[in-house]
Amino acid sequence: MTRPRRRFTGPRVRRLREQSGWSQKQLAERLSLSLSYVSQIENNQRPVTAGVLLKLAATFGDAFLQFSEDDERRRLAELDASLRDRSLLADPLPATTLARTVEQAPELVAAFLALIQRHARLQEEYAQTLDRYYGEPGADFAQAPLPPEAVRDYLNRRDNYVDRLDRLGEALVDRLGLRPGQRAAALKAQLHSDCRIDVRLIHDDEIDGSGWLRRLDRQRGRLDIPARLTDAQQAFQLATQYALLVHAEVIEEELADSGFDDPATRALARQGCAHYFAGAVLLPYRDFLAQARAWRYDLELLQQGFHVGFETVCHRLSTLQRPGERGVPFYFVRLDQAGNISKRQSASAFHFARHGGACPLWHVHEAFAQPERILTQVVEMPDGSRFFGIARTSSRGGGGFRSRRKTFAIGLGCELTHAGDLVYADGIDLAQPRDVVPIGPGCRVCPRTDCVQRAFPPAGKALDTDTDLESLVSYRFAAD
Repeated sequence: MTRPRRRFTGPRVRRLREQSGWSQKQLAERLSLSLSYVSQIENNQRPVTAGVLLKLAATFGDAFLQFSEDDERRRLAELDASLRDRSLLADPLPATTLARTVEQAPELVAAFLALIQRHARLQEEYAQTLDRYYGEPGADFAQAPLPPEAVRDYLNRRDNYVDRLDRLGEALVDRLGLRPGQRAAALKAQLHSDCRIDVRLIHDDEIDGSGWLRRLDRQRGRLDIPARLTDAQQAFQLATQYALLVHAEVIEEELADSGFDDPATRALARQGCAHYFAGAVLLPYRDFLAQARAWRYDLELLQQGFHVGFETVCHRLSTLQRPGERGVPFYFVRLDQAGNISKRQSASAFHFARHGGACPLWHVHEAFAQPERILTQVVEMPDGSRFFGIARTSSRGGGGFRSRRKTFAIGLGCELTHAGDLVYADGIDLAQPRDVVPIGPGCRVCPRTDCVQRAFPPAGKALDTDTDLESLVSYRFAAD
């Protein structure tokens, strides 16, 4: 029988106490504990019990809860992957040292990971600049910022959950009595009532071909929406515009600690918050979570029940992280046929490649070869953690022979310990699964020495250049 993990929270407790301006004695009085007990907790000399954890959460509120165990594990995985670059560190640090660093200095780890990400981005931008210089003389050399990355990282730091916007969306659903398949009409009326905005449905022959889905004319007080959109798609655009107009102050308050100074990044973050609100309107938290549990996270049943698309369901499932009402902690990813990841977020410890592409052995790539079919896979990361994943293609657009259409592969997954809650894991021996695929976070940091799909060796590794030996493995190098 596995013993429960002993929880040490000393550095976090000390930091929050000092931020609150309390002495150890004052904190001990608030927790109804002895001064020596609090001192032992802060110095990691004594693990906290479940009862003390509840007292700490009640005393410090969300500030104590913001660093979850999953968040620590995710940061540990990212730190471990970053330090596998031997150009940064000659020898790997012991796992215990990494774990202690993440636990005791989370802000320092976050800053280090941010620097690593910035370093990788600068390397890629430099390579792109060289390509433009030698391949296309006279091209524009301005290095564009990466607002999508900044916004995604910000939301990931918040566990992909924005409480105020989520509850505001849920409240609007209750107030208007919105029901799947009958949302758009009520939202149109609400936009007119609250914002004096009239909605006009535009047919394809009136659209200029740019593919827009929502166009607001502030002077005329008119919002144009393509008539070909389904009720749910119209509702999403209407709810997005409603959030930008009615809840603008709330959105700005939510972004106050984002640190976004660049106008483009802040505008994209503002739109991301509005999209989050719209998602909460289409899939209100409690109703959606209750139905997801009742249907054992059957994605297609949830699609039909809420009249939304496959990607919308998967994306929403990865945001169900409301304290006290959490769903299965999923990771969510969207990529194109070239392997470019355009969306990624995780409430689990799953580690995505930030640069250089995802692992080619990951079944999300295979989804393009079997469109519209749900594929499952059990994978193991280099650190031994195992995940159960689902992948399927999802298409948007179309409607006519010349209409533009885009197709993505959607990946959704969770740690293997949660897989029993999913209908897709039925029939799989989760204790000892037969087919476990060893994958990695990306070739640049993956430590596996025997991968036949490796595109290039990990950064900083010395290659084995023995020409008298050749094998199916493209790159041979020394293991750690």
